[in-house]
Amino acid sequence: MKKLIVALSLVSLAGVANAACYGSGNSYTCTDQSGNRYTVQKYGNTTTVKGSNFRTGSNWSARSTDYGTSTVTRGTTNGKSWNKTDTKYRSFGTDSNGRYFNYNR
Repeated sequence: MKKLIVALSLVSLAGVANAACYGSGNSYTCTDQSGNRYTVQKYGNTTTVKGSNFRTGSNWSARSTDYGTSTVTRGTTNGKSWNKTDTKYRSFGTDSNGRYFNYNR
């Protein structure tokens, strides 16, 4: 799960130094100095991220959809599925090892 959080953090920092990106505001591809390459596509209230690391061979994907004040994200990390729901007050879901988590914000 930590790798996924790092990957999603990279997406939010796509415009920051050390990442070369090309494409439009709703669909772009980035490569950073750590060997991560990821694509981002935004359609309405849904964002899809697919990425990989050439050096390590790891890969990930995630699709997040906003529903009012909640965001549901489903994805895979190296072929293992996970999911997460974020609300104003808590986050819960299942990590890529099948373990349930639930915490208050």
